[in-house]
Amino acid sequence: MLEAFDLMKWPLLACLLLPGLLVYLGLHIVRREIIFVDLALAQIAALGTCVGILLHYEASSWESYALSLGFTFVGAGIFTMTRTHDHRVPQEALIGIVYVVTAALGILLLSRSPEGNEELRRTLIGEVLLVTPGQVLRTFALYGAIGFVHFLCRKKFLAISFEPGRTAAEGGSIRWWDFLFYAMFGCVVTSFVQIGGVLLAFSFLIVPAVCANFLADSLGARLLIGWATATAASVAGLYGSYVLDLPTGAAIVCTLGIALVLTMIVSLGRGSKPA
Repeated sequence: MLEAFDLMKWPLLACLLLPGLLVYLGLHIVRREIIFVDLALAQIAALGTCVGILLHYEASSWESYALSLGFTFVGAGIFTMTRTHDHRVPQEALIGIVYVVTAALGILLLSRSPEGNEELRRTLIGEVLLVTPGQVLRTFALYGAIGFVHFLCRKKFLAISFEPGRTAAEGGSIRWWDFLFYAMFGCVVTSFVQIGGVLLAFSFLIVPAVCANFLADSLGARLLIGWATATAASVAGLYGSYVLDLPTGAAIVCTLGIALVLTMIVSLGRGSKPA
């Protein structure tokens, strides 16, 4: 038992400490109805890592991280400029295109690497079991700083996500705040992709937020439900991966999927629907 705790201690801390901010940002993303923007930004971050690998940098090096962050800022600019109220071309369609193209570029780049298939697998499901104390603490410090900015500017960020029409009508500068939101969101996603991969980043952002939307109406209640869902799924997924000798990231993603199914059953039993 002690050996298991030593092995899973830092992965457990990573999955308990880091998803808190992801759940909060996921509520914004679900409300904006651009569900795949986090998947697209995660893939853009992974593309930066692929470029770093092609330049012979280690995937976990600061050079690869800087490239991922730079690519993500470009993505943040693209998504800021493509947010319009004209539904002739929905923003979700453009986000999907960005995701597909960056995923294809990543495959092309890694085809030049002798370990391309392994790197592709790692960018998808990550290596959360191999996370180091330094990675967890640095990422937690970054998330704390971004969370503090969100707290200070919460009225503006909530307004552009939950009431964009009223904000625009009042003459608010949506584009600048949108870029700031996406840029910080990109930092969050880039950091977590380095630890957990694209699939786990997407799952922590969206699944707890969707579960919370099924069960609650207020933002505070949704946050609590989202955090509880992420915590329970992390503990169950990590335990299952250890006992059954399964890939840790994939096990947590599947556990989050089970949590969503259970939430939907409870919601249907109550006769409620997501707001």
